[in-house]
Amino acid sequence: MRMTTITEAIISAALAQHGSSGAGEAVAAHAAGVAEHAGAALTSVDGPMWLGLIPLLPLLGVVIIAILACFNDKSKLPAWISVGLIGVSFILTLVTYLGWDGHSVIHTRLWEWIGLSWGDHPGQTLSSGFAFYFDGLSLLWMLFVTGLAALIGLYASEYMEHDLGLGYCRFFAAFCLFVFSMSCLVMGDNLLMLFLGWEGVGLCSYLLIGYFYKKKTAVDAGMKAFIVNRVGDLGLLMGMLLTFTTFGTVEYDALFTQIHAGTTASGVPLADTWQVWAIPLLLMGGAFGKSAQMFFYVWLPDAMEGPTPVSALIHAATMVTAGVYLVARMMPLYTADPNHVALTAVTWGGTITAFWAATIAMAQYDIKRIMGYSTISQLGYMFAGLGVLATTGGVFHVFTHAFFKATLFLACGAVMHGFAGQLDMRKLSGLWKIPGFQITVIAMLIGCLNLSGFPFTGGYFSKDMIIAEAFVTPDSVIWGSSWAGWLLLLTAGLTAYYTFRVFFRVFVGPVVYEPGEDLHGDAEHFHPHGPKWAINLVLTLLAVGCIASAGLYFVGGEHGWTGGMVHASSAVVETGHGKHGLLFGKNPHEIMFYISAVFGFGGILLAAWFHGPVGLAGLLIGNRTKADVVRMDPIARAIRPISTWAEHKWYVDEFYHLVLVTPLKVFAYLFSWFDKLVVDGLVNLFGGMPKVGSDVIGETTQTGVLHDYAQRMIAGVAVVLVVVVLVVF
Repeated sequence: MRMTTITEAIISAALAQHGSSGAGEAVAAHAAGVAEHAGAALTSVDGPMWLGLIPLLPLLGVVIIAILACFNDKSKLPAWISVGLIGVSFILTLVTYLGWDGHSVIHTRLWEWIGLSWGDHPGQTLSSGFAFYFDGLSLLWMLFVTGLAALIGLYASEYMEHDLGLGYCRFFAAFCLFVFSMSCLVMGDNLLMLFLGWEGVGLCSYLLIGYFYKKKTAVDAGMKAFIVNRVGDLGLLMGMLLTFTTFGTVEYDALFTQIHAGTTASGVPLADTWQVWAIPLLLMGGAFGKSAQMFFYVWLPDAMEGPTPVSALIHAATMVTAGVYLVARMMPLYTADPNHVALTAVTWGGTITAFWAATIAMAQYDIKRIMGYSTISQLGYMFAGLGVLATTGGVFHVFTHAFFKATLFLACGAVMHGFAGQLDMRKLSGLWKIPGFQITVIAMLIGCLNLSGFPFTGGYFSKDMIIAEAFVTPDSVIWGSSWAGWLLLLTAGLTAYYTFRVFFRVFVGPVVYEPGEDLHGDAEHFHPHGPKWAINLVLTLLAVGCIASAGLYFVGGEHGWTGGMVHASSAVVETGHGKHGLLFGKNPHEIMFYISAVFGFGGILLAAWFHGPVGLAGLLIGNRTKADVVRMDPIARAIRPISTWAEHKWYVDEFYHLVLVTPLKVFAYLFSWFDKLVVDGLVNLFGGMPKVGSDVIGETTQTGVLHDYAQRMIAGVAVVLVVVVLVVF
């Protein structure tokens, strides 16, 4: 019997316990409920003008830091300015949230940005203001964007102190510009504002990934990120243009009203048009590019060439979730398709990416790159959650992931900072015994537990909501939803394994370390230095945030605090069951508590056996005598070439280089030679002919004899006279 049949039988049996009519009602409610959005019922209120300070204060920081750079400032003032202004933005966001009534949209319009009109018919007026749109979704995003940015800026004040001067100013100017761009993306009340922020964060990502511009790998990584994102951005731009031509607007309020009315701007039923699936697919292309999914993921691991604070802020907590935000924001459009084509694509795109990236992370040795592949995998969970209509679970995972992945990246950064750039787990071990690294180890452990979905952590609850919904959502609504659930469960086990593979090998066991390539001195006399107060403070606060995020699951009613925020936004999808769907005749989320815990524990135990201590004695003293020798090594050799392929990232980059980069280079060289030989050759030919003619004539006529010049002058005058006579008469 096929696995999908087994799953369907389980669900059918559970539904049968409540009667066949209950089963029919549950599926019908699920299928029909995907079009019911609380966002349509939200009231609109005018907000104060000072809300514009939230994005504009970081922009002010860019200006001030640029002035400091002109005066060659070599202090930490750029860091304190950045942290202070972004901190004020966070406070203003918090004040906005505390004053929000929980069921309205706050609008603030600063000025008219674009206003074009070329007729009186629908779709012939393009209006876009520099305006902000605060509902539950944008408020939730801005709380962690500004809050984490302020903390990571404080961390960077210490981490980047080796580059005081112009480099320090350049870093924090790009840092503030990023926060401004991300704020415009999230807060904008129309798609053009979103696109402004979208391109802004892409620019800042390029600048910060390639911060070490004298290092070729960093420059190449920045270019790779920029180019791959441009491909995805083309999909977003085409989706925006098609949205305007279909609905006649790019402003969220008018757009959602039109979608809920079920018609296009010309009055055609939306469900009968091809745009109902084409627009979401195009937007999905842009979202997948920015969030490193499917074919676009290759840029994010290489982005680890940037400074670690960049990895924590841009490539873990904020920028890469922009694609998730886009899909969540446009959920009314995604659910308008009765066939759910785009939602199915989002589900499987996220699920496959989550599994694929996890298999690569299992075989890597650079701890920062492992966290990079982990980010790709967790983003896949978020998209899968949105695809199976678990919008609350997907958004909750965005929130919890922002905290625990920032913690993990910054803990890795503290290791890198203290060991002269060393990130190879085969050259590090037993850090918990080294003075000065205890806070780093504790923060790393808390982050690892969250990422692994350890029971009662934030990551545990948010993953549970996604996976449980994948099993509850009927395959008739989202094709293969139950299959996606099984693959996500397997990925959860792989995640726990590779996460604690890092922790057991680097942070426990015998004390072994080698300095990295940033060492300037004698390696034999190298002594690692623990982080100072700024890094330790930020790691402590983030670890507390990881723990606190789990409590949000129990705050605010049935769906938790995040559920309340999502339900007061355009992202909400009412499926008719919430936490009370039927699986084995019980709450599916309660059942998933146990199932996901088994997969998580299994992954951790395997990691402990193959890479670290076993039992309490092993935890205290370690059972490894070397950092680069573990029990997994013989198995890895036995399953070659699979282990080798995974270590080389399944050769995807090499495949892209073969089928895309190499042909493009060949065409570039051919066109270059064509340009030089044919185009430039013809230009040079016609340009050289007068010169050759003048040289030939000059050699025969420039004799230096006076009467020869007089004869030619008379002949020339005669010719002119003949021409004049012919013309006149």
